[in-house]
Amino acid sequence: MITVSKEDYLKAILEAESEGETVISATLAHWLKVSPPAVTMAVRRLKKDGLVRVNTDGRVRLTAAGRKIALKLTVRHHLIERMLAEIFGMEWYKVHDEAERLEHAVSPDFEARLRDKLGRGVACPHGNLTEVESPASRRRRGLLLLSEAEVGKNYIVSGIYERDRHLLEFLEARGIRPGAKLSLIERNYDKTLSIRNTVRTVVLGRPAADRVWVAPLSSRPA
Repeated sequence: MITVSKEDYLKAILEAESEGETVISATLAHWLKVSPPAVTMAVRRLKKDGLVRVNTDGRVRLTAAGRKIALKLTVRHHLIERMLAEIFGMEWYKVHDEAERLEHAVSPDFEARLRDKLGRGVACPHGNLTEVESPASRRRRGLLLLSEAEVGKNYIVSGIYERDRHLLEFLEARGIRPGAKLSLIERNYDKTLSIRNTVRTVVLGRPAADRVWVAPLSSRPA
């Protein structure tokens, strides 16, 4: 039986991989805000169910069966985010947390209706595609992290990692949101970035800039 808890663990593993993290027990404890002993027990159950495997170095990997479940939940999460934003007008930086609460309650029938209503191939409010992408996949599409931007070049925000609500609100307050146009003015001595958007110049630290994917305006990917 696939419980809500098991789904949460499987999706967390998939999402952490998509952000380029090496998934070990400590990673899951941090992402899911649970104790290390709780993670150990959960991973043991998932391994027994054939949904994950644990390498000798402690890295937790999804099996084909586990990945299938995680991907299905991720698609449902994506659809709920789009529903909240496109139908109900919820702000882009709020929909992730709401979708986290709703994704387990959506029936397959309602999910199918959402898919028919919203269509396919459209990014979520954070600019991320339905398909879970690794950093390497994003780079193949011509994207780069904002922290890697060149001084004097113009960019458009393509996608933002959505798990941290405080970060999303922080970026929104500075006019950095999906679809926003910006340019890097200066790399400062303290390793912050001076960024000009259509309204003003803001200063952004490396931790925040590492969570934002941008595309050069001259070669924006499809």
